[in-house]
Amino acid sequence: MYPEHLAHTPAVRAVDVHQPTPITPAVVTPAPIVPVQPGALPSVASVLLPDGRVVTGYAIQPTQPEPVAAKPVVSRAAVNVALGGVGFLAVCGGLLLLTTFIAALTALITQLIILAAVIFGGWIAVQIFSASGHKGGTTVNIRKAVFKRNHFHG
Repeated sequence: MYPEHLAHTPAVRAVDVHQPTPITPAVVTPAPIVPVQPGALPSVASVLLPDGRVVTGYAIQPTQPEPVAAKPVVSRAAVNVALGGVGFLAVCGGLLLLTTFIAALTALITQLIILAAVIFGGWIAVQIFSASGHKGGTTVNIRKAVFKRNHFHG
C-alpha cells in the first residue's frame, strides 16, 4: 500500500486467542461382549483403489427388502364400490315405493274430486229441472196494467 492510503485504513487490532476448555471424560461402561459363532463372522474384503492403495474391511451384506405383504384378493376400493351400490339399490327401492305411494294418493284425490263434481253437478241439475214443475209462490196478473210514461200503474 502506498503511504497516503495508510491514513484511511483502520487500525490493526490485537488478536484475541481463546483456548478451549478441556472436558472431563465421562465414565464409559464397555458394551457387553456377545459371543459370536465362528461361521457368523463376516468375510474380510480388500478393494484396490485407482491410485494403487488397498482398502481392507468387512464386506457388508446388502440389505434385503422386506417381503411384500400379499395383496388381498379383492381390493378395498372394489369393496367400497360394491357397498355403495348395495346402499344405492336400497335407496332406489325406497324411492320406488315412495313414488308408487305418491301416484296412488294422487289417483285417490283425483277420483274424490271427480266424485264430488258429479254429485254436486247432479244436485244442481235436480234443482234446475225440478223448478219448472213447481207451482208455488206469488202469481201476478199484469194483463190489466196500464203503462203511462214508462210508469206502471196497477
